[in-house]
Amino acid sequence: MGLQVFRKTSRIGHSAQTVYDWHARPGAFQRLAPPWDSVQLIEHTGGIEDGARAVLELRVGPVPVTWVAEHRDNVPGRQFTDVQVEGPFARWEHAHRFEPIEAEACLLEDRIEYALPLEAVHSLISRGFVEARLQRGFDFRHRVTRRDLGMHAGIGLEPGQRFAVSGASGLLGSTLTEVLATGGHHAWSLARTGSASRVPLASAGSISWDPRKGSIDAAALEGTDYVVHLAGASIADGRWSEERRSLIRESRVQGTRLIAETLAALDRPPRALICASATGWYGDRGDERLDESSRPGEGFLPEVCRDWEAAADPAREAGIRVVHLRFGMILWPDGGALERMLMPFLAGAGGRMGSGDQFWTWVSLDDAVAAVMHAAARQDLEGPVNVVAPEPIRNRDFTAALGSVLQRPTLVPAPAPALRLALGAMADELLLASARVYPKRLEATGFPFRDPELEPALRHMLGRTERK
Repeated sequence: MGLQVFRKTSRIGHSAQTVYDWHARPGAFQRLAPPWDSVQLIEHTGGIEDGARAVLELRVGPVPVTWVAEHRDNVPGRQFTDVQVEGPFARWEHAHRFEPIEAEACLLEDRIEYALPLEAVHSLISRGFVEARLQRGFDFRHRVTRRDLGMHAGIGLEPGQRFAVSGASGLLGSTLTEVLATGGHHAWSLARTGSASRVPLASAGSISWDPRKGSIDAAALEGTDYVVHLAGASIADGRWSEERRSLIRESRVQGTRLIAETLAALDRPPRALICASATGWYGDRGDERLDESSRPGEGFLPEVCRDWEAAADPAREAGIRVVHLRFGMILWPDGGALERMLMPFLAGAGGRMGSGDQFWTWVSLDDAVAAVMHAAARQDLEGPVNVVAPEPIRNRDFTAALGSVLQRPTLVPAPAPALRLALGAMADELLLASARVYPKRLEATGFPFRDPELEPALRHMLGRTERK
């Protein structure tokens, strides 16, 4: 079988230098890694210059395998190559090339020369598996490159903006910092451990804070352009005991109040405080059309959201622009609600929840990140902003779309009584509640959704873009 060659090319509507620079920045590896691949970046010394190395861990079945790649043949603005020095292949050389084809467009080419290990040389199954995995993965990589570069070009942020992000280890926060870094911005993590060094997040920089103790390094926040507050205990980790309810509420209210009061006292406050909130604000409202002008609902989550948003008042009263991003269910296969759904659906045990008539509000992870950056860039945007896809969808239709993408039946419903027995009040407020929420203010300010429809969004993030 010997040496094999894989090649993927795409026209990208940006200059070769722009596309090269995007690949060279911290966060590019994480953005390009398909979420269905079990590959983690363990260490990265240097950027993509000759001699720099990346240490990866991937899983072949249950077995972790170390993969060490060295960067070579770097021609700034045109190419670089990754060469395996340790790993699962007998040989692996991956050339990234950026060829200008006009002033603001280039040809992105990924060319891989590889040889399978000796034990797989005579296995056509192994070769076919590798080729299929490469095709699926690089289709995803090229889509992400095109989508992210388009988002950065259109979002309107000035170059080199400085962000401080709480909750940066979570799904949304970690992805936000990666996207900011690839766009040439700088992000620091508000973290309970580590020094308060002013180093970009990709270099493990952090600003110390501890909301439970009421402490924060205010000096490190001076001159920051934007503060993005995403931290808060998960609402989906276990039944809502009284202790859990208290943690959910206080983790949001205490942290928000501490940040708001701190920013209000700064000599050089940020341009905006962008706070997470949730469509839980609206409660269970049936088929009622809801937007940012709608009254709050009733129940535990609406109460939490009201207190959460009110905790930012000190910053608002100090003249800082405050935006409350009311997120719907954020979809990504490597974290959050969708990750929990995948196993039963892949096993053919998926189905509607309760009656299936309830409206679910959702947003892709990419659009959630872009909405944060849009809120920063739009100086005329403040107050509540619904971060949801343009059209809410009933649970039964969500179920059908996911089953279609995964090519699995969806005939195993989860009856409401069973959900209540397993989850208690959380079932009624998270899974069975109906909130038909629309992104009126995002649309009014020209936000360009990358994932306005559910099934194409699922196909992109799951790497299942073609029906078979």
